[in-house]
Amino acid sequence: MSLTKKILLGMGLGVLVGLLLNSLDPSIYDNAQKYVLYPVGQLFVSLIKMLVVPIVVVSLILGTSGISDPKKLGRIGIKTVLFFLVSTAIALTLALGLGSLFQPGAGGSAVQGGDFEASEAPPVVDTLINIIPSNPLDAMVKGDMLQVIAFSIFIGIGLSRIGTRGKDLYRLVEQANDVLMYLVQLVMKFAPYGAFALIADAIGSQGSDSLLKMVKYLAVVLLALFIHLVVTYGSAIALLGKMNPIQFFKNFSPAMVVAFSTSSSSGTLPVSMKTVQNKLNVPKPISSFVQPLGATINMDGTAIMQGVATMFIAQMYGVDLAFSDLVTVVLTATLASIGTAGAPGVGLIMLSMVLTSVGLPVEAISLVLAVDRLIDMCRTAVNVTGDATAAVIIARSEAGREDEIPVVQEQKHA
Repeated sequence: MSLTKKILLGMGLGVLVGLLLNSLDPSIYDNAQKYVLYPVGQLFVSLIKMLVVPIVVVSLILGTSGISDPKKLGRIGIKTVLFFLVSTAIALTLALGLGSLFQPGAGGSAVQGGDFEASEAPPVVDTLINIIPSNPLDAMVKGDMLQVIAFSIFIGIGLSRIGTRGKDLYRLVEQANDVLMYLVQLVMKFAPYGAFALIADAIGSQGSDSLLKMVKYLAVVLLALFIHLVVTYGSAIALLGKMNPIQFFKNFSPAMVVAFSTSSSSGTLPVSMKTVQNKLNVPKPISSFVQPLGATINMDGTAIMQGVATMFIAQMYGVDLAFSDLVTVVLTATLASIGTAGAPGVGLIMLSMVLTSVGLPVEAISLVLAVDRLIDMCRTAVNVTGDATAAVIIARSEAGREDEIPVVQEQKHA
């Protein structure tokens, strides 16, 4: 049985076990969650997170040094960021449109669904200023991915510019990358068990009743995610990437399954990069540059959740959002996606920034908490697919320009 089938089987069993535990005495679920589900699930997540920062550093150094020409690096960087911004704007427009069409919050009452303590979203200006780390090691320890990415890109640029003097360091980084890729394969053998535990824990804690209460909101978000995944990414892959979308989704499905079970874009990065390079034939320098960057600043799935949640909360409170408010939501959520870390649940924190921008109460986030765990899984799968889509499109756009790379590579291996 392939790894993907094993993971899907684990997830299916997790749903069944979760529903069963939720229907039994609460003490049974508590014991199962405490002694089995939580330890197994968190062990899997921790194994993946253990590799994230080292892989981002090593991959970006190799990717940036491989794209040694500053013009080429700038060209790829501009294309990547432009694709991310456009796709996020499309995602938000789709979310707001479906929210207006289906009115998921119409006829509801503004009763809080749970407790949520709002955290202040970081100002966009501060996010941009803090990209450059004052202490790179501290940024790695804290997992500040924007700063880690910036530092790694600078190292890669410096390594490419010193030519043969950096060949020993380059080979060391290559060897570190080989070791990390082996560890990814090792960790993925544990993925079916981790997926089972994570899904069973999530379903067991929520149950079917709380999910049914928010079924309309949930349905609109899932519909928007599905349309964006199939139509937006599928069209981009077919038209810009010159690849069969069905083949793309089939080959990338293992990474999507891991993203769904872990709810972490950054945590899925080792698997998604390996899949894009090996199964979608994206050159390692491009994959190593585009995907770590995307895991930090490209959050289309999160943007869709924010757009639908904003419409849902506005309708629950009987607030009519003007066209200018909708434009504000698009701009704010697009910029907020840059500061959204690729970890579970942070989309809710960034949602507070979007709600504040249009005068909606931040406390209303508690209304969407009941189903956010399931939505978090789905939007993470969309997030990582967007990164892979960008990598394929950028690789296609750079096809025929490979002659810009070999000279530098020969120098480094001379």
